[in-house]
Amino acid sequence: MMLDRHAAKQLKTLASLFLALGLAACAGPRETYVVLPDAGGQAGTLTVTPKSGKPLQLSGAYANAQGNADNAQAGKLSEQEIKAAFAEAMSARPEAPQRFTLYFLEGRDELTAESKKDMEKVLAEVRRRPAPDVIVVGHTDRVGSLQDNDRLALRRAERLRSDLLKQGLPADSVQAAGRGEREPLVATADEVAEPRNRRVEMLVR
Repeated sequence: MMLDRHAAKQLKTLASLFLALGLAACAGPRETYVVLPDAGGQAGTLTVTPKSGKPLQLSGAYANAQGNADNAQAGKLSEQEIKAAFAEAMSARPEAPQRFTLYFLEGRDELTAESKKDMEKVLAEVRRRPAPDVIVVGHTDRVGSLQDNDRLALRRAERLRSDLLKQGLPADSVQAAGRGEREPLVATADEVAEPRNRRVEMLVR
């Protein structure tokens, strides 16, 4: 049984489960496929494509199917039955990542006063996780040349990476990158000073 790439991505995001529940006689292991919601209760769509027969599309939390490599049918498991059957696997799901956006003073790698306070929330989230992993991506507005903004965006990301390393995070657990002015939060004409584009986006996992 094959899963398309979109479904595979969603599976990773939603921590969906693929567990064999038993053995069929000759068509291979019988399996159950379930779409699980994330920590916020959101769930996507999963397409189960057997070797023969029509693909099954599972949409929404706890949608499920059962079958083997040759065939699959929509499942009839209730939410309660799924939680009971997969309780151990569900409890082992990784915690959902948290996103933060912090803003900078114009042309500098210094956070605004408000974002300095928000940085404390980032540090609190990092400290709360047993093995945190952080991605920091810097951006700029469209004032200045592309080259200068590339350097400034990276400097902003590296500045916050350095702050995280000072908190004791291993160097290989914090990645920094700069996008310059290429991915504005707010689209503007060139040379427009837009404060919301002077930022770093942080993903804490």
